[in-house]
Amino acid sequence: MSKEVKIASRLVGSNNAPFCIAEMSGNHNQSLERALQIVDAAANAGAHAIKIQTYTADTMTMDIDDERFQILNPQSLWHGKSLYSLYKDAYTPWEWHKPIFDRASELGMLAFSSPFDESAVDFLESLNVPCYKIASFENTDHRLIRKAASTGRPLIISTGMATVAELDETVRVARAAGCRDLILLKCTSTYPASPENSNLRTIPHLRELFECQVGLSDHTMGTGVATAAVVFGASVVEKHLTLRRDEGGVDSAFSLEPEEFRTLVEETGRAWQALGQVSYGATRAEESSLMFRRSLFISADVKKGDVLSEKNVRCIRPGYGMAVKNWDMVIGKVAQRDIKKGTPLTWDLI
Repeated sequence: MSKEVKIASRLVGSNNAPFCIAEMSGNHNQSLERALQIVDAAANAGAHAIKIQTYTADTMTMDIDDERFQILNPQSLWHGKSLYSLYKDAYTPWEWHKPIFDRASELGMLAFSSPFDESAVDFLESLNVPCYKIASFENTDHRLIRKAASTGRPLIISTGMATVAELDETVRVARAAGCRDLILLKCTSTYPASPENSNLRTIPHLRELFECQVGLSDHTMGTGVATAAVVFGASVVEKHLTLRRDEGGVDSAFSLEPEEFRTLVEETGRAWQALGQVSYGATRAEESSLMFRRSLFISADVKKGDVLSEKNVRCIRPGYGMAVKNWDMVIGKVAQRDIKKGTPLTWDLI
């Protein structure tokens, strides 16, 4: 069994309810007030952590008027935008990080970020973040992974698009650079993602291959996929959060609203509770329900010496008599004494 990971005061592992992370991304729509409202909404919804992203348009790409720097896929939410303009719209100003983290702390949540280059790690170190999250598109950036891992903080890495060979390299790089606490998140890098492309059976395979905690970074609509992931062993669930989808924002179309995020926390928690252990027979909670099984009862007054038959024995509820499987053994036997109607049949009576 993979060891638990401790992120600040929070233990992440199979013995704990799923660690639910609310991803703000660019849903603040360039308003610090809205960003803080999202933090408040995450806390009210029961999220255990809020996550943001640390980059600028200039650290992500170049402002070049060229098709190679544009999003040309007509199916993309961001079709027609240049990479530079997308990241300029979506980035979280670095001076906002501390007030966002402080608000989360006041509300009892953890707060951390995804760095997208080495300078972002240096900045986040100055804020004493409890862990780092490496986004799917950066999971083959060994320089970034070494930098984040060298801090000694727990590392969460999304696995979107990565082959097993690429993940093996990534995990080796992280561990060699000092990462002792690793969590891998199954992720499908489409926005939104579809349930049929989620492939949740990968989750236990990831845990077996890399002997670490695993979870899900989920871009599907609703909470069903994330809840199902818990059954496959996800100890972390990450979903995007917005105040209202109809208010727009770069990621709002596939983000949960606060009421939905509360459902996510509740249902993943219930799914985890339901896992239990391999169990047969009546649980302690079920013992009082055993009376609702059928059993053998005397259904008409019987005199000593009478033969038991369908006329004086019935298979009925409650379950205080002899097990019904003994019917064939009982019919034709002789009563040892007088027996009143309504008496549960037991071996000492025949």
